Amino acid sequence: MSTTAVDRLGAGRDVHTGDAPPGVTVSAHQLTAFDGAKVEGVLHALDGATTVVTVMHPRQSVTHHPMIPLLLRSGVSVWTQGTRSPNNDLALVHEQALLDAAAGHVFLRDNGFEAVVTFGHSGGGTLSAFYIEQASLEPELRLDVTPAGRPIALAGARMPVPDGAIFLAPHPGQGQVLLHCVDPSVTAEADPMSVDPALDMYCPRNGFAAPPEPSHYSPDFLLAYRAAQRDRIARIDARAAELAAEVAQARARYARTGDAADRRAGLAPRIITTYRTDADPCYTDLSIDPNDRHYGSLFGHRPDLTNYGLVGFGRLTTPDSWLSTWSANHTNADFARCAPGVALPTLYLEFSGDQAALPAVSARMFAALAAGDKTRHVVRGQHFGQPIAEGEPTGYAAASVHIGRWLADRFATAAPRRTR
Repeated sequence: MSTTAVDRLGAGRDVHTGDAPPGVTVSAHQLTAFDGAKVEGVLHALDGATTVVTVMHPRQSVTHHPMIPLLLRSGVSVWTQGTRSPNNDLALVHEQALLDAAAGHVFLRDNGFEAVVTFGHSGGGTLSAFYIEQASLEPELRLDVTPAGRPIALAGARMPVPDGAIFLAPHPGQGQVLLHCVDPSVTAEADPMSVDPALDMYCPRNGFAAPPEPSHYSPDFLLAYRAAQRDRIARIDARAAELAAEVAQARARYARTGDAADRRAGLAPRIITTYRTDADPCYTDLSIDPNDRHYGSLFGHRPDLTNYGLVGFGRLTTPDSWLSTWSANHTNADFARCAPGVALPTLYLEFSGDQAALPAVSARMFAALAAGDKTRHVVRGQHFGQPIAEGEPTGYAAASVHIGRWLADRFATAAPRRTR
């Protein structure tokens, strides 16, 4: 199967050209990854640009990312791409997402771009670092199985190495994020209301204050809390490994017997439900690794409530996706693990009010990057680019100043054009 197979959506027609800024042609494309999966992307081709920035996230569509017009203004084309299941991370396996990313990189190289620069925002940062690490290896040294033990064909895939990397507010990886925000007070995984009061960060006896007042947790509570978080993740890991083994055994039986019952057993999904994953003490105690962040989590200003709601990290997963994406103990998509394999010119930008990547963690992530040419800036903004205070520029606008200069100093850029 080929990563170079390209099926232009709309039979080759440009799309959304009515919304395109002057000098930009926008076209949608469907690509076939090495393992046959279909992925889609949108190319914003800027007249005269030989450099393209590729924007990708493992879990979310970035088709309308706010940085697109700002990147175009920097004199580069922009490629936005999803994985094989955008906006649905139930079955997200990061090793498969690398094959999806590779299809995009092949497409861009085959379409004549002289320089390709990755742009990873939030979880896209770890995906970008993971791709660069694996693409930079000799094929025979790349990963050949997922954390659940399924074969992955990275060695056979064409994986072009990009020329540079931009990281914007990268968090340390989904597994590390979940490790720090999973609620360790859950005593029964099947009961969303089960709670151990001694480990409940939303209990006033442990230091919680009703919002908007900040909470204050003792060092002893935090030490016990973090240890209990690790224990809960380990318990879910064990369950995921058990379920993954069941599937592997059914597939092995089917290979021997050809029995339809074994085939069905190998296909039947095992779904893991993880309740209450919006419970990092730093959401309510702003004295923990302080920065400009507001009270609350990425999901809202009342984490004591959203922790019990439907939305959250890693709520529904297959065993494969849990081990590949959400388990801090098993995932390969960990920024600090991948960073020593990132030796390209690198721009690392932090938002001063980030709730998902705090200063101490970001410092360790930046230090782990192997690039000799690496630059780090902190700009005012929240994790999704909102301004810190009313009337201030967005974090994206502040970041774009550094991005434009960095690109111009290292890559060929087209003459600036006005964008809407």
